[in-house]
Amino acid sequence: MAVQGTIVTLGGGGFSMSDDGTSAMDDFLIELTGRAMPKVCFVPTASGDSFDYSTRFETAFAGRAATSVLSLFGNWRTGYADPSMLLEQDLIYVGGGSTANLLAIWRLHGIPEILRAAAARGVVLAGISAGMNCWFEGSSTDSFGTLAPLGDGLGFLSGSACPHYLGEQGRREMYLDWVGAGALPEGYAADDFTAVVWRDGEFVEAVSEQQGKSVFRVERRDGAGIEHEIAVRRLPSTRGSTA
Repeated sequence: MAVQGTIVTLGGGGFSMSDDGTSAMDDFLIELTGRAMPKVCFVPTASGDSFDYSTRFETAFAGRAATSVLSLFGNWRTGYADPSMLLEQDLIYVGGGSTANLLAIWRLHGIPEILRAAAARGVVLAGISAGMNCWFEGSSTDSFGTLAPLGDGLGFLSGSACPHYLGEQGRREMYLDWVGAGALPEGYAADDFTAVVWRDGEFVEAVSEQQGKSVFRVERRDGAGIEHEIAVRRLPSTRGSTA
């Protein structure tokens, strides 16, 4: 069932793909909270709680957010974190990595129910790559080594997802094939440096922090996956990082 609240699904971009940690996409996420100094929690489960990844998050958001990290592996500075901390945030930012591992671990710790409750309270949910995939019913993932369809998402958003659509070899062709063959439901494909904004499970808009980046609605027609390009709003470069 679609979640009540705001979700932002990043095909790529943000501090994860920034050389200097600055990003118009991350600025946009902060603006969505409506707070001058929001509480932002990074969830690095998909990367096995990468310490370096979490440190990069802290650096990118320093001075403009009260940051925290949800560590389910217990290898962050604060050790294992009680997942209920997610209910106290303004923005929850899910990192990339293995979609399959993220979903399995989250379910063991009761994270999906907490996220649903957080969104209903007005907490913005966001994520990149695996952090895009997780919200949908299905997705394109390399969690198993090679690209494969995964039909075991949270279902907060209907349909399927494909991040890094034009940025990684094989993503586009395979996703079209899987949607066409029915291995994945119809869905949305996002290029690097783009994102899709959802509210109460409904599409709101597509945005980009770089020129010439695309988002597509992919549908099934006569046994084939068909692309429909979606209008993308270019985000203002407020920190001088995009081109």
